[in-house]
This record gives sequence, C-alpha cells and structure tokens, in this order.
Amino acid sequence: MSTARRRRRGDRPPLLGEDGLHADHTRNGLTAPEEIGAARSLVHAYRTHGHMAARLDPLGSDPIGDPALDPAYHGLSDDALERIPAAALDLFVPGETLADALPRLREIYAGPIAYQIEHLSGHRQRLWLREAIESGAYMQPLPPDERRHILDRLLRVETFEHYLHRAFLGEKQFSIEGLDVMVLMLDEVIMLAAQAGIAEAVVGMAHRGRLNVLAHVLRRNYSSIMAEFEGRPGDDILEVLPVGGAGDVKYHHGARSSRAIDVVVREAGEVRVEQRRIDISLLPNPSHLEFVNPVVAGRVRALQTDQERSDAPCDTSRALAISIHGDAAFPGQGVVAETLNLQSLSGYRVGGTLHLIANNQVGFTTDAHDSRSTRYSSDLAKGFDIPIIHVNADSVEACRSAVRLAMAFRERFGRDVLIDLVGYRRFGHNETDEPAYTQPLQVERIKAHPSVVAVYAQRLVDDGLTDETAVDARRAQMLQQLSDAHHPSEPGELSEREPERMSRDLDQVDAHAPTAEELVALSDALLQTPEGFTVHPKLATQLERRRVAVREGGIDWGHAEALAFGSLLADGIAIRMTGQDTERGTFSHRHLVLHDVHTGERYAPMQHLADSKARFEVHNSPLSEAACLGFEYGYSVTRRNALVIWEAQFGDFANGAQVLIDQFIASGRSKWGVTSRLTLFLPHGYEGNGPEHSSARLERFLQLAADDNLRIANVTTPAQLYHLLRRQAAGRTRRPLVVMTPKGLLRLKESLSNLEDFTEVTFQPIMDDPGTAGWREDIGRLVLCSGRLYYDLQRHAERPSADEVAVARIEQLYPFPTAELTELLAGYTGLKEIVWAQEEPANMGAWRSVRHRVEAAVPPGVRLSYAGRPWRGSPSEGYTSAHYREQDRIVRAALGLPLPPA
Repeated sequence: MSTARRRRRGDRPPLLGEDGLHADHTRNGLTAPEEIGAARSLVHAYRTHGHMAARLDPLGSDPIGDPALDPAYHGLSDDALERIPAAALDLFVPGETLADALPRLREIYAGPIAYQIEHLSGHRQRLWLREAIESGAYMQPLPPDERRHILDRLLRVETFEHYLHRAFLGEKQFSIEGLDVMVLMLDEVIMLAAQAGIAEAVVGMAHRGRLNVLAHVLRRNYSSIMAEFEGRPGDDILEVLPVGGAGDVKYHHGARSSRAIDVVVREAGEVRVEQRRIDISLLPNPSHLEFVNPVVAGRVRALQTDQERSDAPCDTSRALAISIHGDAAFPGQGVVAETLNLQSLSGYRVGGTLHLIANNQVGFTTDAHDSRSTRYSSDLAKGFDIPIIHVNADSVEACRSAVRLAMAFRERFGRDVLIDLVGYRRFGHNETDEPAYTQPLQVERIKAHPSVVAVYAQRLVDDGLTDETAVDARRAQMLQQLSDAHHPSEPGELSEREPERMSRDLDQVDAHAPTAEELVALSDALLQTPEGFTVHPKLATQLERRRVAVREGGIDWGHAEALAFGSLLADGIAIRMTGQDTERGTFSHRHLVLHDVHTGERYAPMQHLADSKARFEVHNSPLSEAACLGFEYGYSVTRRNALVIWEAQFGDFANGAQVLIDQFIASGRSKWGVTSRLTLFLPHGYEGNGPEHSSARLERFLQLAADDNLRIANVTTPAQLYHLLRRQAAGRTRRPLVVMTPKGLLRLKESLSNLEDFTEVTFQPIMDDPGTAGWREDIGRLVLCSGRLYYDLQRHAERPSADEVAVARIEQLYPFPTAELTELLAGYTGLKEIVWAQEEPANMGAWRSVRHRVEAAVPPGVRLSYAGRPWRGSPSEGYTSAHYREQDRIVRAALGLPLPPA
C-alpha cells in the first residue's frame, strides 16, 4: 500500500524498530514515540521556518537559516531518520522514510521558492497548501517549446529597456531590470484567469516596470510610449484627455487591452481547445504608490456586480484584482493595511486579490533595515490570514510555479494571496539617480551579476534548446522593431484639438419626474416590512410619521433621501451607498436597514420595491477612509451611470482620504480623462461640538474645483437634497459631487419640506429670501450665506428688527451660479451692501473661493463685506459657551444688529 493511500485511510504502520521491539523501547536517548514527536517537530520547522534557509536573493546573500531545520537539533540521528516512516508524519512528499523525504522537503521549503502558510487560521487552507506544495503539483517541468517562449519574452522585456536607455539617455523610465520575470508572471496570471472564465483582469501598480508592463502585457504600442519620452502625448492618450486636460507623466498613465487566449477545456470526458477573450486594465496611478490598491478592488467589485438585481450575489469569476506593490511601500503605507482588511467584508469582497511585491530590496535610497521593523516586506499580510509565497526573481520557472499555486489558492478559497518576488534594481530609483552613493556594495554586486536573460539563455543553451547565435539574432530583430517604431509619425498635441461640447444644462435630468401620487405610493412602500417582522417600537413610531408627512407636510432629510433613491431605482439607476454607520445614519436619521428586535434579522425595504429595476446596495464600512473612498472611486469610474455614495461619519474625517480626493477624484479627469458620478456626503455645520466635527473643510474642495471637475453643494432643505441626488444620478454631465450634509438640521422643523417642493420645482442653485416678495426695492442689505447658518440668521431673536435685511442662500458653490446671482441681485434695486456670512473662519469655508465671483455680480456702488469667524488655525471653538457667543456675534454682524458688549 502506498504512503498516500495509507494516509487517506488513516492507517498507521506499527511503531516498531528494526529489532521488532515495541514503541516504548529506547534508542539513542529517545523512545520510538519521542522519535515520532521529534520528527513531527522537524517537519513543522521546515513548514514554518524553511523560508529562513531559502535561496531567495538573486545577488547571493546568505540565508539566515534556523537551527530547528537540523535533525540533530531535535535529537534525531541518521539511524532514526531511516527508521521513522514518512506515513506517520502526514507528509505529501515521496519516500517511505523520513530519510527518503527530507531532501525533497529541503528542496521544497528552502530552495529558490519558499512559503509562509502556517500562520493561516483556516485548517483546510493549511492542509490544502501543504499538499499542493509538497506534492509538487504546481512545480511541473516545462516542455521545450514553452521554455523557448519564456526566453523570447524575457529577451523582449530586456531589449525594450536597453533601447529606452540608449535612445533617451538620462530620462526616467523606472526600469524593470532585476524584476524582468514580472512580465512573464502577469502573462501566466492572465492565461490562468482566462482558463478560469474570468472576463477582466484589473491591475494596479506603481512606477517600477510600468512601461514594460504597458508595452508587453497591455500591448500599448511602442510608438505611443516613445512619443511621451519626446515630450508629446501619444495618440491613445489624446483620445481620452479632455480639452484643457493637463495629462500626466508617462509612467502614471493607464491602459486597456483585450487578449484571445487558447485554453484547454475538459467537460464530460471530452478535451478541447477553446479560445476565450479576457480584457486587461492597468489603472492610472499617481506617485502615491499604494493608493491605487482599493481603486483596483472597487473596479473589480463593480465588474462582479449585477446592476439590475439587489438579491444577486457578486460573481467573483467575472473579474480578478491584481495589486503590484513596492517592497518599501507595502509595510510603510497605511492604505495597504486598510485595503487588506476589506478582503472578507460583505460589502467589499472580490473573491481574492492577487498581490505581488516587486521587491528590489531597497526603497528609493533606503535600506530595508531603515524602512520596516519586520524581516520581510510581506509580513504585514500575515495579520490578515494571507498565504505568502517568496520566490527568487532569477528562478524563472519557480516564479511560474508561484503564480500557478497562488491562482489555484485564490480560485479554491476566494481569498487574497501574496507573492513576494525578490529581485533587485539594476539602476537607481530612476535613471537620473546614482545608486552607488547610498548602496555602494549592493551596486557592485549587481554590476557583476548577469541578467536573468543571460542566466536563462545559458540554461537553454546547456540543455541544447537554443544557441548563442539564435539568441543574438532574436535580440537584434527586436531592436530593429523598436527602432522602426521610433518616430513613425508625429503624435498630435493637446492644443491642436477641437473643443468638446459639454452639457451646461446641469438641471436636465434624463429620468422620469415622479408625480405627487407616485411619491406618496413610494413612501408607503418603503414602510412595508415582512409579516412577523418587528421593528423597534421607538423607531416604528418615527417611521410612521413619514406616512403623514408625505401627505400633510414636514418631509425630513432621511425621508427625502429615500424618495430620491426609490424614484431612481424605478428608472433603472443602480445605487451603492457605503460609510461608517451609513445603514442607520450617524445621526439616526436614515434607517435604510431595519433590525427585528426579537430575532436580529435584517431587512432593507429599498431592496424590495416592486417598481425597482436596478440594484440597491447599502453597507456599513470599516473604520477607514482612504481605502473605502478609493474602493468607491474605483467602483464609480467603472459603473459610470450608477449613483455611488460614500459618506463620512463626520465631514472632517474625509481628510483621512485626502490623497484619494486630491490625486484621483479632483484631478483624474484632467490627468487621465477619468471621471464619475461619485458622491461624497460630508456632515458639516457649527453646532458647538468642538473643532473636530464642525467643518468638512469646504475650503479644500473649493480650492480643488476648476475646469468643471467637481460639483460642490451645501443645501438647506430636504427637497433640495432630493433634486440634487436625482440630478447627480441622471444628469447628462458626469462629475463627482461633494455635498456638505446636515447634522443639527436633520430634525429642525423649519428646514423640512412639503410634497409640492418635490414635484413643482427643480434644484435651485440659489434660494431667495421667501419673506421679501413684494418689497425687495426697500432692502438695503442682502446677506448671502450657505448651509445651516441660514437658519441661525432667520431664527435669531432680534431678526424682526432687521427689517431692511434679506437673507439668500447659495446652495451650489461650484460651479458657482454667477448668472443666477446676477439675476437675483437685479431684483434688489435699493441695495447698499452685500454681506457674505459664514460660520467658518475667514481663511476657511467658502469666502476666499467665492469672493471674486460674488464681486463680479455686485452692482456698481454696492459694498461687499464679510461676517464670520476671523482667521484661525483651528476650525472652531472647543467650548460650547464660546461657540454660542461667537455664533451670536456672526449673526449680529451679518444682520447689522448691535454687537453685545465685549
């Protein structure tokens, strides 16, 4: 009976020595059971610490080793190794005894490929990986034709780099050399993905090797890449950039392509070759290296999601996420940990991301011992139950095996897996650096080290599969192809293009406008729950008020939001909303998900509307801003016609995702031609809660607003929010929307709306003072404000005495409604003064961004002044009493009332 069959049946050979004595007999100081225990410890040491003896560094540094890998450490003699049956040790390597199995065990766990899997909490995952690794299922030798193909690909990778070095001396290219095999690994990933039925592979990576990946994985033409070295955009870049777009450096751009892959299909005992097409996307990436990771995951989730059915699970076979990391950035950037944490969360899982660390053993100019506190750059992944495969970048066929194992694990368990590709970089961080300044010894080793092409070509020559003449001829042929591609035509310039026609009618909504009767019916439908489902009594009372409010008036903010969502779903517009506490709402105003008080069962009425024609998703997010906002950005640029909303728990928390806002959301259209309908809900308003939760930093968004890149609003009524959301979801112009959402206003009676506000008007960029109709010519002072301050101004105890003062609201701050403001001011013929009033300090809020736009609309002879907090380093006061004093002062100054004594 074979070792494998014995193990499957659970049989064990008797623990007898060669002399036939029983298990309690003592040899060399160990009893037979103790020998088995020691042998198990030795096997466990190889599985757990074998990587410490592995030959992972192409430059030949000595492995650190581990004494536990020595049989003598466990008290095992050579005789004992011969006696101990392999079947007693749950091994998957061939051999009858431990002596037979140990050399293979060393080869597997301490060779050019090594594994860290014993930290996994999933027992089935550990067992599967042990068998897959030790059985050699993914380490099969390659046929000669495939080896020759690998050499050809490596030659193409290296030749491309060498040509760029010579043709564009001193230009930054972030060469792949030292990690050349990464292109082959991506080839293998794409082939395996196509074989698994995956329709699109989405890649995110930083600069290292990016141009080579663009050329040889994405198949972007050489001419376009070389045009950018000449300082001009390639024709493919011109196709996506808007007029006025600034573009980006060559190693930040993304690309898309499609490949036809021949795969072997085995069905019903039949074997056939079938051609499958797989799309490949490389997402644009700024110099903030790891922030593309959640964007990749968000795009993949969008591709996996059925946009029509709320009850359809995500199909993880539709798309694959591939994140290529830097060895210094992976442990150094917090967004990496935030993104890894998403892998098993229901609102974010994508069926496993393939992570690859492009490990060149130095970060910019920093050695590993200065950039991380762990042995490996990959150690962070251990905390997220991710298996880690280390592999020597010069061991080409081991790299292929690492990919095959990783992809099989991902397909089997639907979880993340990481490959640590250990190589080097042949030049400095970029081609203008001198690496010998900071790593002189490493540089000397690299200079003396042959390239992976040279190493692999020599192996094939030695094996009789090619010869040096053929290799040189192929290299010369590739160089000629590159030379021919250089300057075949003159690429166009951004300035030569015809201006595009943008839809300026922002109020044009391509969706059915619900009638009053339809909104009433929708409101009632949203109050229905399954038979036997018990809503919390206190919440049930609150929700029942909506039944009355939709008919008699007093529709609140959560109610208006729900009506917007329900009406959009009826028009076939999918909605995804996420954020911390978003299901209920931070301020307990939304309640999109209900919980049965007796069973804890969850029910979302929005997902069960009879008229819905699209998917509705709402998820509470983890306590993360950067990764979560990046995820929603990636989702939104993929599903361009869906309404995707990310809500900050408090608006100031958005600055935890400032990189995503600055580098992707605000500038993506100008740099890469990428835009979306992504909507940010940022609770904002000064209510005496201190500096942390008062301001969503409106000024930062207004500073980023230019070239028609954003929509920024600070609305004051539920009906305005309703119209704003419908316009955002179904409007003809796709742009990200930033909304300063309310906190204290959520339950302010004066802010509530009536049904006719939803059906008889549309979104109003400016709202005039409703109390001045018929006597505007008598108004001498007009106060312009935005957001909740409007109600403080109108509700102040001394407001009636300011009878020549009107208060108007600017609801849309960008694009600023200059024409509407000019028209409004024309109606106030007696104006002497206009006051801009805001709660924020003068160096914050909207004042400094809108001042010149207001001035452009101010009639001659009318003075413009400011009422608000003075310049400050912190948004607001820390004490409630100080807040109320300051708020009262601002209101009095705006209305022209006497100021209280100091």
